[in-house]
Amino acid sequence: MLRRSSFVLLAKPWLAVAATATLGLGPGRAVLAGPGDVPVGRFSRAVVEVGQLVDYELSYLHDPRAEVVFPDSLADFGSFEYVGRRWLPTRTQNGRSLDRAVYHLRTFSLAPVQTLQLPVLLLHGASDTLRLRPPAAQVRLHRVAPTLYSTEAAGPPTLRTDYHELPLTPAFNYPFWLAGLVGLLALSGGAWALYGRRWRQRYGRYKRRKNHVYFLTQFTRNTERFTFSRSAPLVERTVTLWKNYLSSLEETNLNSLTTKELTEHFQNDEDVRRALRATDRVVYGNLLSEDAQEVDAAFQRLRDFAERRYESIFTSGQ
Repeated sequence: MLRRSSFVLLAKPWLAVAATATLGLGPGRAVLAGPGDVPVGRFSRAVVEVGQLVDYELSYLHDPRAEVVFPDSLADFGSFEYVGRRWLPTRTQNGRSLDRAVYHLRTFSLAPVQTLQLPVLLLHGASDTLRLRPPAAQVRLHRVAPTLYSTEAAGPPTLRTDYHELPLTPAFNYPFWLAGLVGLLALSGGAWALYGRRWRQRYGRYKRRKNHVYFLTQFTRNTERFTFSRSAPLVERTVTLWKNYLSSLEETNLNSLTTKELTEHFQNDEDVRRALRATDRVVYGNLLSEDAQEVDAAFQRLRDFAERRYESIFTSGQ
């Protein structure tokens, strides 16, 4: 009968001895191994593909008194790869026992015909061993990929050398530019979040400095014109220019304020009070001939006050 507990013990290669008609089992005992006692091995199909599972059935009809060992997972399966196995129960009838095992295999070899012979061992004790090999079973490989050439001598097909490059129409890479735009917007947003306040302050200082230079240029031009023309409307335009500049500098509306309200707005500054009183006499009292020199002094006071206000605001904005 088949001894399944012995499969794990056969981890080392089997010891082969010369095949004889009988196997000695001690004094006065013998197990017949006649001409018909040969294992039989066969595949479940005749054609197999690369990597496809195929079953190999190994059976042996023997004397019930014989101890039989079938191959385990460490046996030599040749070009096949071991996947698993299944044992079938021993059947004894008419004084003969039949043991069978089914091995699940697969192959990755490209040989067109592949064969397999798994031996069966008859043993007694530790030294008496008989290896019995079944007739070779074969399976044919079915190639799925087409063959490039029929024989080795034919070689690979000849490559064509008359190919020409075809012009391709350039296409706009929308994903690339969209990704770049999103990255640029994200970078700009991060930079603005980190440095936006500082940039706004610097731009504000630059704008105030530019407006201050423009005011001084226009104010100086008006005072020079007044030196030659002594015109009352020019005095009014110069005072309006001064009010507009201070309004933009302090971000308030000073044009609608009277002279008294302007003086109070600037904490009764002496230069503002005296300068606006002198310009009011010229604009509203038509006393230009008497107060020409006083108007020149008033222009200078207004200019000095504007420069002081600019310096105080510019210094505090830093």
